[in-house]
Amino acid sequence: MKKQTVLITGASSGIGLETARYFLEKGDYVIINSQTESKLREAYHELGAGKNLAMVAGDVSKKATGEAMVQAAMEKSGSVDVLINNAGIYENKPFLEVSEAYLDRFLTTNLKGTFFTTQAVIPTMIKQKNGVVINVGTPLVYHAIAESPSTAPISSKGAIHALTLQLAAEFGKENIRVNTVAPGLIRTPMHGSDLDQNSGLHLINRIGEPEEVAHMIHAIAKNQLISGAIINVDGGMGAGHHLL
Repeated sequence: MKKQTVLITGASSGIGLETARYFLEKGDYVIINSQTESKLREAYHELGAGKNLAMVAGDVSKKATGEAMVQAAMEKSGSVDVLINNAGIYENKPFLEVSEAYLDRFLTTNLKGTFFTTQAVIPTMIKQKNGVVINVGTPLVYHAIAESPSTAPISSKGAIHALTLQLAAEFGKENIRVNTVAPGLIRTPMHGSDLDQNSGLHLINRIGEPEEVAHMIHAIAKNQLISGAIINVDGGMGAGHHLL
């Protein structure tokens, strides 16, 4: 397979970190991002700080951060082949308790981060006549859980699902593919230590590991025919769940 240059937001831990690790293991160039520079630097060294790796700290809701990632990629390899919009936040809060400021947190990080980082990358992909954008959504967009009220983050993720289809349509003729991976409950720092108590939300009755999501992201990046798809990596959560 062609050696690709991969940009990953939210890469200091969890799915982003494991995705960076997997692409590096496969020989690709990787540009990692996180808003917190100290955590990003820790990840950079954990990943080996090798010649195939670069880091760009910054707020992904600002287009300038995406542009800096593009510049780092061009300096590293001369191309921008894959963008993985992984940066995101999630919390539960009852709908009637959501304030404007609280909602804005999720719209800013999740939606604006995905929107404007993609906007920074697309012009280079158009010039190349090739590229793939992989967003990170959630099966909870279509599988609401009454005991887990999360209208703010789910609204932002639903918008990402819609954005995926629109971008796939708008840029398909430029040979740019856009997809979303929708992970279920994954063992990451975002979730608490009692996560396994919720394993029944997956039909396979276990929690997912970040490596399993990373493998799917890699497969989508390498497959030239997948576009406009929302792909669940959720242990069957999108199909149903066990009675708890």
